[in-house]
Amino acid sequence: MPIAIFALAIASFGIGTTEFVIMGLLPEVAASLNVSIPSAGLLITGYAIGVVIGGPIIVLATARLPRKITLIGLAMLFVIGNLFCAIAPTYGLLMAARVFTAFGHGAFFGISAVVAGSLVPRNQRARAMAMVFAGLTLANILGVPGGTALGQIAGWRSTFWAVVVIGLISVAAIVAWVPSDRGATAPPSLMREFAVFKRLQVWLAMAISVMAAGATFACFTYIAPILQNVTGMQPNQVTWVLLLFGVGITIGNLIGGRLADWKLMPTIIGALTALIIVLAQFSYTSHSVIGASISVFVWGCVMFILIAPLQMRVIECAGEAPNLASTLNQGAFNVGNAGGAWVGGLAITMGAPYDALPLVGAALTVGALLIALASWYLAKQQPTSVLSVS
Repeated sequence: MPIAIFALAIASFGIGTTEFVIMGLLPEVAASLNVSIPSAGLLITGYAIGVVIGGPIIVLATARLPRKITLIGLAMLFVIGNLFCAIAPTYGLLMAARVFTAFGHGAFFGISAVVAGSLVPRNQRARAMAMVFAGLTLANILGVPGGTALGQIAGWRSTFWAVVVIGLISVAAIVAWVPSDRGATAPPSLMREFAVFKRLQVWLAMAISVMAAGATFACFTYIAPILQNVTGMQPNQVTWVLLLFGVGITIGNLIGGRLADWKLMPTIIGALTALIIVLAQFSYTSHSVIGASISVFVWGCVMFILIAPLQMRVIECAGEAPNLASTLNQGAFNVGNAGGAWVGGLAITMGAPYDALPLVGAALTVGALLIALASWYLAKQQPTSVLSVS
């Protein structure tokens, strides 16, 4: 992989850390700013909303700029946003800083995926995208636990200062290592970016992303109570199982990149089928410590086999104007995350036991699989470039 991709992975690591580390620091943030823990939890929701809304706005605003310049600007936005988080004196200003930081999240990952794919031969594009997302997966293994520990020892603001340093390193790496635009077939065009949304395959690919993410978060949002109330684990044991999940998603991400470069749609369909099986059996293995631990690891692996292939599918369907579609697919993942958490919570409210949530996730994955099969069938009947929603 070109060294430029590692520059993008560094930024991905920092972005992943700042997105998720707040979960481990909620008590400290709530106590420091004199708000309740549920109110502090809204900082996570605010970030997700910023990702969904901000990504398209940033892409459209920078449509005519070279991608390298845009990436440098997004990395600087990330640095400034985390700087504001570190010094925010009130809850309201911290929320504003979180939303501001999130505005660059979707656009950065969307454009990074396009740039990474342009730096390598066609048969390595998914692996290059997977290397960018590897920074995000490593954030769950190293950045989030490390940032949580630092925040608990030196105060939660120290975590954001550390992320600012990571962001500055990523800016320097992008400036030094990412080459000027390459691989684009034509200059950036706002109209061309919008035109891709006439293509049904683009919408189908993003629908798969929404459903797949929703399937995981319908269950994963409530993984702690599942492991404690159903499996019977202690809180410290839950931490180790979540670490297993992080290792699983890292391995799965790299496997998914290689498989997608080999056979893209068969990889997506095969991974969705495997995800249905893993989630369905987790409903039963969740009653065993060993069974639950193995299932969570395999679950993470199978889920992240899908990430690079789904991103590549959207980019391929978008053709010569991938920036907006690639960015919106990042928003699609976040919509799925929020929607899945809502569906899981609704199931619990309606009286479903915690060990039924994996079955809810499996049912949502069936929906994703049906969409993927329909997309594959239609692609065989008509070229993607002419398959239109009009």
